[in-house]
Amino acid sequence: MLKPIILCGGKGTRLWPLSRELFPKQFSPVCSGQSLLQATLMRLSSLRDTLLPPLAICNVAHRFLVAEQFCEMDIQGEIVLEPMPRDTAPAIAVSALLSLEEDPLLLVMPADHVITDCQVLAEAVAKATILADKGHLVTFGVTPQKVHTGFGYIRCGEALETGFHVDEFVEKPDYETAVTYFDSKDYYWNSGIFLFRASTFVNELERLAPDILEACRGAIDARKMDLGFLCLDKEAFSQSPAISVDYAVMEKTDRCAMVVLEDQWNDLGSWNAIYDMGEKDECGNVCRGDVLSLDSSNCLLQASDKLLATLGVENIVAIETSDAVLIAHRDRVQDVKKMVERLREQGREEGIHHRKVYRPWGAYESMDQGYRFQVKRITVKPGQILSLQMHHHRAEHWIVVRGTAKVVNGDKEIILSEDQSTYIPLGHVHRLENPGKIPLELIEVQTGSYLGEDDIVRISDEYGRALDDTE
Repeated sequence: MLKPIILCGGKGTRLWPLSRELFPKQFSPVCSGQSLLQATLMRLSSLRDTLLPPLAICNVAHRFLVAEQFCEMDIQGEIVLEPMPRDTAPAIAVSALLSLEEDPLLLVMPADHVITDCQVLAEAVAKATILADKGHLVTFGVTPQKVHTGFGYIRCGEALETGFHVDEFVEKPDYETAVTYFDSKDYYWNSGIFLFRASTFVNELERLAPDILEACRGAIDARKMDLGFLCLDKEAFSQSPAISVDYAVMEKTDRCAMVVLEDQWNDLGSWNAIYDMGEKDECGNVCRGDVLSLDSSNCLLQASDKLLATLGVENIVAIETSDAVLIAHRDRVQDVKKMVERLREQGREEGIHHRKVYRPWGAYESMDQGYRFQVKRITVKPGQILSLQMHHHRAEHWIVVRGTAKVVNGDKEIILSEDQSTYIPLGHVHRLENPGKIPLELIEVQTGSYLGEDDIVRISDEYGRALDDTE
């Protein structure tokens, strides 16, 4: 039996402004109409029929995004919540411990990678299965397509039945070293994809990283179920070192083997990676969205909300979203995360979320804001309900533009249809619900002395969020 483990962590810094802390790249349609997570789930259909339901492990802040994207794919799976990021070794340790009773082979896949040929992946997994059944911890090495300094490398050794023994993992090299790796044919890109039996991995953890194993066992023993999510215990999980599985296990074990993955794989670690994967026009530009390019060459031009026009530029990245525009030379895109750090230092929200913010009940989008007012578009999914709440500093006016709204406003409960509205005075307890079968859309006009999201006094909530949680 094969159990997919989907690693959904990530902070969303390297593909800013498309990716944000609360909406990182794995949940975005970076290269197609599907998100990267959904493309990863779709990939599983090419594998053998004995697949167990997948297990996704993610940050607690992203739980409803993962659940919704699973639902859109009509996939049933287990979602495990990390109370804080601890890198890949603890995440995989938790997954292996939770799977020990069935003890399947675990196919560990990051949710934010691109694999262009699912059949090639299936063939590589079949080869890796043979080695994993014999006690190997298998990693997948990608045949380098060019000299590249943005990936870690694996140096393969003696041949095994369907792969190679791993002699060495090496960090991202400088250009001259990368040239020697490419020419030698003994080095492969480290894909970060693994296959091993759950018990084999746990046994190696016991030997090589017992502190990780102890912390993860404690986090599982004290776990709680909340709305179908498995919540790891925060205090116990925090005792685990934050470390990658390569450092904690794969570089130390004598059981490490590699299978070659002959594919146009990419971890999409920078905007240049997006450029490399994109279809170029006659001037070498990759254009997405409403783009008008004149006398421009070798650029990545992506528009999400407005017309993006360029004239006489070359070798740049220009990314437009509804609330931010990034313009960078392609030689500097690895430093985008420094821009996100600067945004955080200045307390700006553009590094955290988009204008459109997703919630378990739907989404809201900021349309306009000025002195003592803010206008939002709110969408509530059918059958969903917002928390019962009140505000100390603002009043709200709701105008329904589509669907039906069931509203609690003070001591009254009313039904509103299209073109109807209600006014919620400052301090009134209120709640919004969509009792219909189509999405509810309304315009919310806020007025008051303070309009921040932390001016929410949550009285009760259907989604188990803490009453002082602004999410």
